[in-house]
Amino acid sequence: MAAPSTVERIVIENCAIATVDANDTEYATGHLVVAGNKIESIGAGKAPEGLENVVRRIDATGHLVTPGLVNTHHHFYQWITRGLATDHNLFNWLVALYPTWSRIDESMARVAAQGSLAMMARGGVTTAMDHHYVYPKNSGDLSGAIIGAARDMGVRFTLARGSMDMSEKDGFLPPDFAVETTDGALAATEETVKKFHDTSFDAMTQVAVAPCSPFSISTRLLKEGAELARRLGVRMHTHGSETVEEEKFCHELFGMGPTDYFESTGFLGEDVWMAHCVHMNDSDIEAFARTKTGVAHCPSSNARLAAGIARVPDMLRAGVPVGLGVDGTASNESGELHTELRNALLINRLGAHRENALNARQALRLGTYGGAQVLGRADNIGSLEAGKLADFVLWKIDGLGHSSIADPVTAIVFGAAAPVTASFVNGKQIVENNRLLFADEDAIARDARAEAQRLARITAQG
Repeated sequence: MAAPSTVERIVIENCAIATVDANDTEYATGHLVVAGNKIESIGAGKAPEGLENVVRRIDATGHLVTPGLVNTHHHFYQWITRGLATDHNLFNWLVALYPTWSRIDESMARVAAQGSLAMMARGGVTTAMDHHYVYPKNSGDLSGAIIGAARDMGVRFTLARGSMDMSEKDGFLPPDFAVETTDGALAATEETVKKFHDTSFDAMTQVAVAPCSPFSISTRLLKEGAELARRLGVRMHTHGSETVEEEKFCHELFGMGPTDYFESTGFLGEDVWMAHCVHMNDSDIEAFARTKTGVAHCPSSNARLAAGIARVPDMLRAGVPVGLGVDGTASNESGELHTELRNALLINRLGAHRENALNARQALRLGTYGGAQVLGRADNIGSLEAGKLADFVLWKIDGLGHSSIADPVTAIVFGAAAPVTASFVNGKQIVENNRLLFADEDAIARDARAEAQRLARITAQG
C-alpha cells in the first residue's frame, strides 16, 4: 500500500543495489524510493513516474546502495583506553585494564560513546549496540549518557545493560570495587528497560539484559537475568566461549563447558545472542542451532587477543543466526564495522574451510541482515525491501580504490574501506561525504583525548 501523498519522498537512482533480501536480489542499475521513514519501492531502472511530494532526488551514479550495517557487539567506554595492553591474551588483558575501566564516570562514558558511535556511523553503521557492564559507585547516569549520545547522533541503538557481581574476593576477575550487588544489578537493569526500551516498529532505542561473562557473574545473576528479560519481553546478551581459558574456567567451576552452563541457566534461546563463540564444538553449535541462539562474530578482536577463529561457516550451515561486532576498542582500536566485512571473510578462510569458508555476499549478509537477526529486528531492518525502515548506505565505488573491480559487492568487501557518500537512518541522512551531519568530529576527538588523560591520571592516583 502506497504512502499518502503528503508524505515526503526521497528518490535515489542510477546506482547498483544489493538488497540482501532472502533471494539476494541485486540490480546493476536501480532505484530506491523512501517515503517518510520507510522504503516505499525498490527495483531496476528509474523510479516510477508521477511520484508526489518528492523533496529530494539523488543521482547515485558510481555508487552501491546496501542496507545499513548493524553492529552486534561493542563496549563504547573502551574508546578512551585504546592502545593499552597490546600484547596480552584475554584474561591478562582484562586483569591489566579492569582497574582503569572501574574508574569511569558519566562524562567519560558520554564522550567515549560519542567517539565509538562517530567512528562506526561515518563508516556505514546505522544500527549500533553497546554492551556496557561497568557501573562504579557514584559514577552518575552511565546508561542515560550512552543512550543520549546515540540519540544525538541519529543512530538506531540497542543498549545491552550489562552487570558484574563477582570479583577478586570471590575468585573471579574484576576488582572488588568494580562490581554491583546481585540485587542491585537486577534492579538497575529492570529500571533501565522500563525507562528506555521502545517496542515500536521504528524504535530508535531498545534495551537488552546482559550479564557480562561467566568469569564475572554469579549463576544467580545469569538465571534471574534471563527470567527478568523474559518477564519484560526484551532480548538477552552475554560473552561466551571466547577463549580456551574460559572453557577451562567453566569446567573447573561449573563442571561443564560454557554452552551447557548457559543452557542450564536458561541463557540460550531465540531471544539470546552471544558474543564471540570462538571455541565451539559440534554439540555446542547444534545447541545454538536448535535454540536459535545468535552469535556476534568479532574477527578483529579475536585476532587482537589471540583468542582463535570462530567456526562461522559451520554455524551458518547449521542455521545459527550470525552477525558482526566491532567489540570494544581496547581490543579493536579502529572501531569500524565496515572493515569487519573483509576481516571476517579473510580470517575465516584461514580456518578449516579455507577458500570455501565465506564469500563476499555472505560477509555483507553477516554485517546487515545477520546483525538484524541477532538483535531481533530482521522484520524492520537489515535488508532493502518495501515496507522496511529506510536505513541504508551509499558506498562510492567509482574512485581510485574500487573503480577497476567490476562486481560492486566484491569491491566493498575485498577492497579498501569504501567511502560513504551518504548514510540514512529512519529516512534521515546522518552522514555526507564521510562526515557526520549531527556531530562535530574534531570536538569529539579533543574531548576523548582529554577524558582519556583524565582517566589515566585518576587510575595512577589509585
